[in-house]
Amino acid sequence: MNHRSGGRDTRWARWTRPTLVRRLLLGQLATLALLWSVAAGLLLMEALSQELYGARAAYGAIFSVAENLVDQPEKQHASLQAVDRALREAYGDKDNADMAPSILVWQAGRLVYKSDGVPEAIRNTQLDVVEKLTADGRQWRAGTRESTSSDARVMLVIPSDTKQFVLSFNSHGYYILPLVISIPFLLFPAWLSIRLALRPWRKVGREIASRGPRHLTPLAFEPRHEELRPMVQSINALMQRLSDSAVRERNFIADAAHELRTPIAAIRINVEVLRAQGMLVKGNRELLDGMLRSSARAARLVSQLLRLMRSNAEGDVAPARRLALDELLQERLAALSGLAQVRGVELELVATQPGLEVTGDREGLMSMIDNLIENAIKYSPASAAVMVHLSAAATQAVFTVTDQGPGIAPALRSRVFDRFFRDPDQTQTGSGLGLAIVKSVIENHGGEITIDSNPHDGQGLRVTVSLPLAARQSSEPGSNATQDVMPAPE
Repeated sequence: MNHRSGGRDTRWARWTRPTLVRRLLLGQLATLALLWSVAAGLLLMEALSQELYGARAAYGAIFSVAENLVDQPEKQHASLQAVDRALREAYGDKDNADMAPSILVWQAGRLVYKSDGVPEAIRNTQLDVVEKLTADGRQWRAGTRESTSSDARVMLVIPSDTKQFVLSFNSHGYYILPLVISIPFLLFPAWLSIRLALRPWRKVGREIASRGPRHLTPLAFEPRHEELRPMVQSINALMQRLSDSAVRERNFIADAAHELRTPIAAIRINVEVLRAQGMLVKGNRELLDGMLRSSARAARLVSQLLRLMRSNAEGDVAPARRLALDELLQERLAALSGLAQVRGVELELVATQPGLEVTGDREGLMSMIDNLIENAIKYSPASAAVMVHLSAAATQAVFTVTDQGPGIAPALRSRVFDRFFRDPDQTQTGSGLGLAIVKSVIENHGGEITIDSNPHDGQGLRVTVSLPLAARQSSEPGSNATQDVMPAPE
């Protein structure tokens, strides 16, 4: 029940979501409805006017028949009946007196013809004036005229109620009937014409959607349309401003980081010289140790800022070098083994398919691997193990780094990739730039990164990185697959 209700809600939301196509289509339909309403209003005004439909021609025809056949009563009656039928067929319903005009004809004061369904006692009080009359409990509109050449009188009678408008529509329907009939048939052509007219807008939308966060070059699509050109020009101008702003930001951070490296290094050298003199009291030595730790932290922050700026700079990554990922992982594990020994953490690499190659920037990939493994070592408790697993999945090389640390709360896992963001509950020191650098490098290489819990016991963290395999690289996990366990060198 809930699934069906959710599906209905989704369909209803899709159909009620505002779109330009629907807006333009409704605008066209509203215009047609307005035209139809105007035409219907004119008919209603005519129905309520003091004239009867086709009265002049009808009176003339009836007078002619009555006067020319006055000495032939049977032919006169038949001819008047034919005129009556013609009036009903032309202006109403020949089989229903309530939906058609009716006639009464007098000669020498005697009623010689009366349409069916019309009260015989109905009479006008004035000649040549359309009056509202009541007869047999109904309202009628009637007008009586007298011949200028004889004693003949003719009365035209129509209903004076809601059916009067229907009668007016029947008599003048050829004016608005095509409009009413055309409305359903205009829906599809109108929708198709709007869709075709909006194709340039969709081209612009697709090109914008295909852009990456650092792809700030002007749009390649150059519209010729007067309505679309200003929008594309504004978007290109905005991209240029964003690109200039990003370049200024990177240059400022890079310049500031470069300038900071020299004073930080000088502070560290001076502190180490003071320590080497050996004439410090215990309290001063502890202060100098703290200064060394702070300078090391500052130096690491500066180094990470420089890495982040290089990874974010457009054109800085040139993925043209084939790299054996298992060899690169083993090399970095060996380089970090000293840090792991100090922390009492064991490093282990498991490659289910050795020889997997990726195409990319060696320095960037080394920075990404180092940050992931350093984080795993730093947050793992003593005597724990950090597992690095490498395998292939379809066209991707997949490696995971699993630790036994405190992990990251699910609500924070999407935010840890933001610059300078750190879990408020973490007790380890850090700058909050490591995972931002990792994500930037992975995106530059067309890969993906995900974070979840350690699948073995739910404790700790597992980071999964997917990178595209190099061209012509076999990606079948089962081909020549062997499981090699390569512990990191001591």
